[in-house]
Amino acid sequence: MTSHISLTRYLIEQQREAGKIPAQLRLLLEVVARACKRISLTVNKGALGSVLGSAGSENVQGEVQKKLDIIANEVLIEANEWGGHLAAMASEEMDAIYVVPNRFPKGEYLLLFDPLDGSSNIDVNVSIGTIFSVLKMPEDDRGVDEGDFLQPGRQQVAAGYCIYGPQTVLVLTVGDGVAMFTLDREQGSFVLTEEKLRIPEDTKEFAINMSNMRHWAPPVRRYIDECLQGKDGPRGKDFNMRWVASMVADVHRILVRGGIFMYPWDKREPNKPGKLRLMYEANPMAWLVEQAGGAATNGQQRILDIQPSQLHERVSVILGSKNEVERVTSYHTAL
Repeated sequence: MTSHISLTRYLIEQQREAGKIPAQLRLLLEVVARACKRISLTVNKGALGSVLGSAGSENVQGEVQKKLDIIANEVLIEANEWGGHLAAMASEEMDAIYVVPNRFPKGEYLLLFDPLDGSSNIDVNVSIGTIFSVLKMPEDDRGVDEGDFLQPGRQQVAAGYCIYGPQTVLVLTVGDGVAMFTLDREQGSFVLTEEKLRIPEDTKEFAINMSNMRHWAPPVRRYIDECLQGKDGPRGKDFNMRWVASMVADVHRILVRGGIFMYPWDKREPNKPGKLRLMYEANPMAWLVEQAGGAATNGQQRILDIQPSQLHERVSVILGSKNEVERVTSYHTAL
């Protein structure tokens, strides 16, 4: 258990002592954290706040939006547009980028976010969360356009998520390991509760939507078949399956106790490389997992090395305990 260090103090120490982050990035992360607190309060109200159910609209991906999807998106936009830390933002819920209006100070960072991951779980009171990624504006860039966001994940300068569950927990990396902060509701601040998180290299847990088994590619089926054979199979050990249908919740479990998460390509939509969004979900989660000693690939290559070609690009995701991820990836590359 760490001493009671607030998120603000932690970031100041990262800035002053470790020299890991500049002041503008520190202030930006504090704004994101405050926005997450507002979203947490709204989520906690549930039906009492009239925020459950569908909003009757669709996002850019053609998915039905929940009321909380829209509310969370607006909270993040409003919180970050005036701070002077950002040049522009991009959201999974918006078709185009949002350039900070000229009436506000313009910063040197770009913020990408999934305002409410796992929103299909909202109405049944299962953990959901906010995922975010921060990039630096390209040097000598006089304007802001979508192309500025199209950077590989290895160029992120900060990434994290906030999970709204039994506790509200903020998980963050600035490239110096992974730290976890729990919201103290009485004090109204995030407090450091774990740092230098490490994912075990081996695991006995996997997370995947088994209902899609008939649609998987042979390498994924091979891996899962081996897990299901347990001690009598080639792995020589029994596995448990976990699946929350909320990437934030599944990845959080892996960061806490290990495991492997897979959302692979399948033949239902063969022209799409995957279901999850590279920029809003895969990149920030992949960097967090790597910073904790795990691995993340799309079955063929490291996720953080993928050069995005469009803002809402999709990707296959395999991440978690290093040895398991490498095994699944080797089954793909052996073809």
